[in-house]
This record gives sequence, structure tokens and C-alpha cells, in this order.
Amino acid sequence: MAESASVAVVVVDYRSGRLADCLASLVGQGAAEVVVVDNDGSTVVTWPAGLSGRVLRPGLNLGYGAGANRGVAATEAEVVVVANADVVFRPGALAALAAVLLADPLTAVVGPQVLRPDGSRYPTPRRFPSWGDALGHALLGRVLPGNRWSARYRMDDLALGEPMAVDWVSGACLAARRTAWEELGGFDEGYFMYAEDLDLCWRASRAGWQVRFAPAAVVVHEQGASTARRPVAMAVAHHRSALRFAARRAEGWRQLLLPGAAVVLGIRLLGELLALSATRSRAGSGAE
Repeated sequence: MAESASVAVVVVDYRSGRLADCLASLVGQGAAEVVVVDNDGSTVVTWPAGLSGRVLRPGLNLGYGAGANRGVAATEAEVVVVANADVVFRPGALAALAAVLLADPLTAVVGPQVLRPDGSRYPTPRRFPSWGDALGHALLGRVLPGNRWSARYRMDDLALGEPMAVDWVSGACLAARRTAWEELGGFDEGYFMYAEDLDLCWRASRAGWQVRFAPAAVVVHEQGASTARRPVAMAVAHHRSALRFAARRAEGWRQLLLPGAAVVLGIRLLGELLALSATRSRAGSGAE
């Protein structure tokens, strides 16, 4: 079934500078439809030989989730793959994602193995964090990345092998079953950037769907190619999204924890902004 399934690829771009490599990596992958969502509106899209598609220009930066939703709505394939423009697909990645997605009718979302440019593995499959893990990761994830709370959340103990069920996968690249995507309403557009993937998988789980990780499907992600252009705005968006998800997930007495979560995220954001300011100061001093 997976071999005959049609696959659409939606690539969301905002000044990444990597779009050409992403599109080139799709040549020969068998995509029935390719849509580029140009959130900047000025990207020159040159289609490589052997690949063609459509370009959507919304007229403003919709954010990642909303841009992806527009792209998916413009396609009809049974399987849709959503990706950042700074993702490069290794040969066979689309077929491997479709095969895992369609092997089980209850699977809604599948994530590939994501590698950094240096070959190290990016932790795309993750656990839904408990409140304790979320607190530990928020406070220590940047300064002590190997702490036990972050390690548990990132599934650092994961052994690669066969496809497996996981809680959620990174939206940098994921495949979704169209029927599930439409049932869930796609990404929640209330998230401008970040956490829309976590939220989608959480809602899928609550609706009875499964999320899986397919290590045989490999992509390379140049993380932060667009984010680096607006680091302050993206840091704010990141923490706002984290608080939005915490509020959505909190039920019953856990709602009482939300003010504390806001304080922790505020402290974390302040630390990031101070670090960005220090980095800029050092860069400015070096330029002189």
C-alpha cells in the first residue's frame, strides 16, 4: 500500500537561504506534489531539473504552522510531508516515511531520523514532558544539557532500530496521514513558531492516533537558518509557545501550576536575551 500511496511535500521557507538544496534533494524521491510556501514573499524559487511544483506567497510571514497549513490545503496526496526549507532529504526518505505511516491505519504522524550537518543525531523523537521534567529542562537545558530531566525528555537513551511509537516528533520534518491531519485541523495557528509539532502530536494522541519514529528515513537539518536572522523575536516566540502548550495541557489542579510555569519561562527567556546581548556585544567589539 505504501509503495502506491501518493506523497505531497510542503516546504515552508522564510529567508533560509537553503531552499535550493532542499528542492534538489527531492529529485527522484517520487513526490507527486511539491509546494513551497514563501513566508517572506521575495524568495526566488528555481526548480531543479526533474522537479516541479507550486509556490504560495501569502503576502506576510504567517509563521511555520500557518504556512504549513496553507501548503497542505493546496495538495491532495494521501501522505503529506511538511519540512523546513533547511532540510535535505537523504535518498529514500519519502518512501520510508510513507511506508511506516501507512503500515498501521492508526498512525497519524511519522518523524524521520534528523541529523545535524556534522552527522550527529538531533533528538527529533521526544517524550511528553512531565511537569518535573519540563521544569528541569527549562532551567538546566541550556547550561547543563546532559541533565537527567532533559535527557529523559529528549529520549537520549533511544536505541535506533525498527520504527517505534513515540510521544511526539519534530516539525522540522514530519509526514502526516491526510485524513488524520484534516481531522485534527493541522497545526494550531496560535503558535507562530515552535511547539506546534508538540501540540499536534499531543492532540493526535488524545484523539486515539499514534505517532511513530522511522529511523530508516533520514534527513539533514541545518537548524536555525531562518531563526538566526531574528534571534530575539524567535526567543520570545519560543517561550510564548511553551507557555501556550502548558496552558492547553493543564487540567484540574495542574492549572494552579501555570503562574509558576510563566515565571520559570520568563526567567529562562531573560537568560537567553542576556546571552544574546552579550554575544552581540562581543561581536561588535571584535568588529572594531
